[in-house]
Amino acid sequence: MKLWVNGGLHDAETARVSVLDHGLTVGDGVFETVKAVRGETFALTLHLERLTRSARGLGLPDPDLDEVRRACAAVLAANPMELGRLRITYTGGLSPLGSERGDAGASLVVGLGESSRRADSTAVITVPWTRNERGALAGLKTTSYAENVVALAKARERGASEALFANTLGQLCEGTGSNVFVVLDGTIHTPPVSSGCLAGITRALAVAWTGAEETDLPLDVLESADEIFLTSTLRDVQAVHRVDGRELAGTPGPVTAKAMRIFDERAARDRDPRLA
Repeated sequence: MKLWVNGGLHDAETARVSVLDHGLTVGDGVFETVKAVRGETFALTLHLERLTRSARGLGLPDPDLDEVRRACAAVLAANPMELGRLRITYTGGLSPLGSERGDAGASLVVGLGESSRRADSTAVITVPWTRNERGALAGLKTTSYAENVVALAKARERGASEALFANTLGQLCEGTGSNVFVVLDGTIHTPPVSSGCLAGITRALAVAWTGAEETDLPLDVLESADEIFLTSTLRDVQAVHRVDGRELAGTPGPVTAKAMRIFDERAARDRDPRLA
C-alpha cells in the first residue's frame, strides 16, 4: 500500500509524520472519509468543502484543495481496489508539546483501505454519554475521536455496529460515525445540525433526495419509531433492525427501502453531486 504524506507517495512501511505532530499529541486535526469504487470517488467536492469548514472551525489554515485532489488521485491510482475507504487527514503539523501550535505548517496524509459492502440492515445501541451541542468542536469532523472509539467498542460488545448519542438536552443526536433517521407516520425525520450532530455528506444528500424533515426529537423516539435507518459514507442508507432490546420487524421497512433505492439511483447517476 502507498500513502500520500506531505507532498508525495510513500510505502506504508516508510510513511511517517513526526511524533510531535499536533494531530497525534493533542488531536489537533480534521479528516474526511470518502467512498471510492474502482478508483472513482463519490461526492469528493462536498467532502473537500467540509474539510475546509472543519479546518476553519479549528483555526487551521485552509487546506490546498488542489494538492488534496492530487494526493487523492495518486493514492487511488497506486492502490487499485473494488471498494475503498479514502481517508484524508489534515493536522496542525509539527508543534511543541502542549496545546499551542507550532509554525511549521500543516500536515496532509491521504490513505486508502479496502472495504466491503455493508449489510442492508444492522443493530444499534444507545449509550449514556452525550454530545455537547454547544461545544467548540460541535459539527466539526476532527481527529479528536476517542469518545467514538469508546462508544463503538461498547456497541461491538453488545452485537451492534453503531452506538447512538443524545445531546445534553436529551435529544436524539447521531452515531459515532453516522447520522440517524426515523420514520414517523410515513414521514422521514432526522435531527438538525443544531442538535450537535455532524453535517454528514450522505445525510445532506438523503435529506435533499428523500424530502426528509429536520426535527428536534427526544432520544426515546427510538422506542416508538416505525422505521429507523443510518446514513454515512460507507453505509449509504442502512436500515436498523434492532435498537437496544427492541426488534423492528420487516426491516427494511417500505419507507427505508424506498430511501435506499432513491439514494442508490441518484448516487449512480452523479458521482460528484452538489447541494443547492
